[in-house]
Amino acid sequence: MFTGIVPGMAKVTRAAPKDGGLELEIEKPSGLIGTHEGDSIAINGVCLTVTKHTDALTFDVIPETLARTDLGSLTVGALVNVEPSLRFGDFVGGHMVYGHVDGTCEIVRRDSEGQGYRMWFETPPELRSLIVEKGYVSLDGVSLTIARVDGDRFAVALIPETLKRTTLGRKGVGDSVNIEADPVARYVAAQLRDRANAQSGEASRGR
Repeated sequence: MFTGIVPGMAKVTRAAPKDGGLELEIEKPSGLIGTHEGDSIAINGVCLTVTKHTDALTFDVIPETLARTDLGSLTVGALVNVEPSLRFGDFVGGHMVYGHVDGTCEIVRRDSEGQGYRMWFETPPELRSLIVEKGYVSLDGVSLTIARVDGDRFAVALIPETLKRTTLGRKGVGDSVNIEADPVARYVAAQLRDRANAQSGEASRGR
């Protein structure tokens, strides 16, 4: 589990096909202390397991992950957001992020706003019920508050610190990001859906 408070970025040093998936290698960030093989690390919001640990970190990206995320488009030299998993006692400054990405979405607008930017994204149809104003969303692993929802689009407000520390400061219109809806919203929606289905079944049996 993660918080979406990304401490920094790292460069991709290798991205090679492997058994229908991808072997991904990144430079080990200088602040990433105590990392071992088998640890979970969020790369652009995707929870991956460290398979090799030297002066670089290596991960196996399976076909299911490639299908749901944009990790397959990474090339050598690209920057990625890196966040280690939470440990007991760690401060939680963002929201609970699982690293189980729902899909990708595209940036459709980027407007200057104060010291930062307001960035608009196209909402994936399957997530529209989970994207609500003032709710949480994880974009490329960054915990953000939804500033506005307008039909099939939503906006977040990005402060200078976020732009400096993460890949969002380098992305523009037409670029894609990995999106994970707030897990709490997902569970609430599932409960309401199950309740509605149960009530519908009871009504059908009562006829």
